[in-house]
Amino acid sequence: MALDYQRVIDWLDDRIVNRPGRIVAVFLVVTAVFAVGATQVSTESGTESFAEDVPEQDALDAVNSEFEPPFGPGTTSTQLIHTGENVLSKQGLTRMLTLQYRLERREDLRIVGTTGPAGIVARTLDPDAATAEEQLRAVERASPNRIDIAVRAAARDNPAFRNLLSKDFNPESARATSSVTVVEHAIPELAPDEQAAGSNPLTPIQREMQSVSASVGGDIRVFGSGIIDAEFGTVIGDTLLIVVPAAAVLIVLFLVVAYRDLADLLLGVVALVMAIVWTFGFMGLVGIPFNQILIAVPPLLLAVGIDFGIHAVNRYREERVQGYGVADSMRTATDQLLVAFFIVTTTSVIGFASNLTSQLLPIRDFGVVASVGIVFTALIFGVFLPAAKVLLDYARQRYPVPTFSQTPLGSEDSSLGRVLTGGVGIARRAPLVFLLLTAAFTAGATGYATGVDTSFSQEQFLPPEETPDYLRALPEPFRPNEYTVTRDINFLEDNFETGEDEQVIIYVEGPMERDIALESIHRAGADPPDTFVVEDRRASEQSIVTVVRSLAATDPEFARLVARNDRDANGVPDRNLDVIYDALFDSEYAALAGQYLTDERRSARVVYSVEADADSAEVTADARTVADRYRYEATATGNIVVFQAISDLIFESAIVSLAVALAGTAVFLVLVYGVLTGRPSLGLANLVPIVVTVATVAATMRLVGISLNAFTATVLAITIGLGIDYSVHVVHRFTDEVEEQDDPIVALERTVTGTGGALTGSVLTTVFGIGVLVLAVFPAIGQFGLLTALSVVYSYLASILILPSVLVVWERFSGAGSRADASDAPAASGEAE
Repeated sequence: MALDYQRVIDWLDDRIVNRPGRIVAVFLVVTAVFAVGATQVSTESGTESFAEDVPEQDALDAVNSEFEPPFGPGTTSTQLIHTGENVLSKQGLTRMLTLQYRLERREDLRIVGTTGPAGIVARTLDPDAATAEEQLRAVERASPNRIDIAVRAAARDNPAFRNLLSKDFNPESARATSSVTVVEHAIPELAPDEQAAGSNPLTPIQREMQSVSASVGGDIRVFGSGIIDAEFGTVIGDTLLIVVPAAAVLIVLFLVVAYRDLADLLLGVVALVMAIVWTFGFMGLVGIPFNQILIAVPPLLLAVGIDFGIHAVNRYREERVQGYGVADSMRTATDQLLVAFFIVTTTSVIGFASNLTSQLLPIRDFGVVASVGIVFTALIFGVFLPAAKVLLDYARQRYPVPTFSQTPLGSEDSSLGRVLTGGVGIARRAPLVFLLLTAAFTAGATGYATGVDTSFSQEQFLPPEETPDYLRALPEPFRPNEYTVTRDINFLEDNFETGEDEQVIIYVEGPMERDIALESIHRAGADPPDTFVVEDRRASEQSIVTVVRSLAATDPEFARLVARNDRDANGVPDRNLDVIYDALFDSEYAALAGQYLTDERRSARVVYSVEADADSAEVTADARTVADRYRYEATATGNIVVFQAISDLIFESAIVSLAVALAGTAVFLVLVYGVLTGRPSLGLANLVPIVVTVATVAATMRLVGISLNAFTATVLAITIGLGIDYSVHVVHRFTDEVEEQDDPIVALERTVTGTGGALTGSVLTTVFGIGVLVLAVFPAIGQFGLLTALSVVYSYLASILILPSVLVVWERFSGAGSRADASDAPAASGEAE
């Protein structure tokens, strides 16, 4: 026996039809409150939020904070990338030293040290040249021949010199096409509240350094975390400035086609603006920052909102063209649509909220904001819009409000109506055969989709190296800024042996003064995995053990101390380690030792070199294998390991959220159709097009080479949240029509020509509303927009082509009995009228 839900619907109908002014007033007041909250939304950019609470990132943070860098604690750096000439020529060296001199004179830049090829060559020429001014003078006074000799000497005597030059450095000819100079700044660590606010004190410093760099001419670029953070933030603003107006323009154009009435168009636009204001206001009031993933939310809400609006207005117009009055027409429309909106909204929320299962905070935030936004959108278009429409049409009767077309989209005699009945024709002739073919296709697509790649990198959050011409051609203020970070990252990776992404770190925690401590580090490097660089049949490493051995090789007294405390004579002391450490930290190797062992001797850092072309997943697995060899608690970390860990979490998030969304949606649909119609199996029939769509979207990702990343990981669950809209409207309308017609084929024809017309209008607005994300400044969000638009198209096609056959087969196996059982259920909304 179905639940008598009609009382609730009747109560809402009465308020919408008889008290529309009060409803409109309440919604406008709530909008004003949320508008205040919208002004409090902060912005968060970059990859840091994805790494929050990831164990590997926590270990890397501990490494960065506990182990003293070469310039000491409380410092951070900027890189000056010099290109465009022979950077080791007299002119090139003079240009760089001139820049260093001008930078050092600026106290506001807080420079405490500079390391670069120009300074090394200058000190080779004049060992007493300590400042940039003195180094500049030394180079200016030297002949080109003396400079070439100094370059060769520096390359021979200073290992760091080569690392600061591009791979094409030729010491014989003293030539290199590019160099990197590292500038250190005295910047204290940020307080937790400053870190949470996303502030970076280097940003204004590095922006000012760009200005100073331009004053010396040549091609010297400033690169560092401040520039990266600045572009992270700028790309969000630029993308929103392009995407939101583009979405609005396209949606308005489609609204003109769908509504064909100026007043209705303006009403729909007001409702869309309210949905955006409510959602951003919620974010501001609860303190959720706006990040790159949330760029997708405004177009998403615009697209879904207009979908709801087209259904509401179209269903109302269907009644009006039959001669019914304003109140009766709206009551009939809301009788059906409030139930459909409830089902659609709940299933959409299940799809979006399934992202709350993710261990990645930004994806969880997306799940919250998208879910709340969909609820707000349903309330506005399910209650406010009908009430406002009633007020508007009553005003048309009293005042000369301009009225254009008030006919619905799609009819049985229209060309669109005839096209939409194609799926009904298949359902009439061979529904079971068609469904078997569909099942085979779905199984094949699912198998193919298992090969989708997973990735996570900083570059996914940045604009492309070159801004596309179509974006450059945009007029102000829509033209995006010029971006440099991706270009510079690629340049450094291509031209320098950076080493940062060619090593992994093992963070060891334990009493490092125990006898087994150093032996444990030493033994872990034996029999290295395939991805590790091998030296003397051991993993190439840098650790406190290698520092001990280096000092022992140059200091006989320390060597004797090590030998007395090395019971197995392998060069690694295994007793009295406190004495060993005291001697080590009293030596000239103290600074180097501080990079691998903490002062309190409770943790150590071990750096292993890995093959440059090794697969990240394999490197991470091997690093974890080596970490398991340690006697103490040891965590594999480093950029490679952290990004791979996040990539694994992205894959896990996508699969878990998809499973939760499918299961949750199936359970809900079974329950709701059981409660509302007394026919719970309709819920499973409703789910068939979505299963096909999800498999097709996943297969498309592999086919076009799009990986699961921080943005696309949410697409599969979103497919359920958005796609269910189309099948719910078809199924719900079908249940009403089949009760009246008692013939499933006739009921399907009426369904797809009525509801199908609204679905066609909404799919166009949704596809183009979300599809504008392909205009985003950075490609990853464009991929999200493309896949989401495709998922909407697939859902629409599945609902129009596949769902009729599903409903016919369902009706054959359960229709007669179910209809008899449901005869005592409350009258369908159409009969209630």
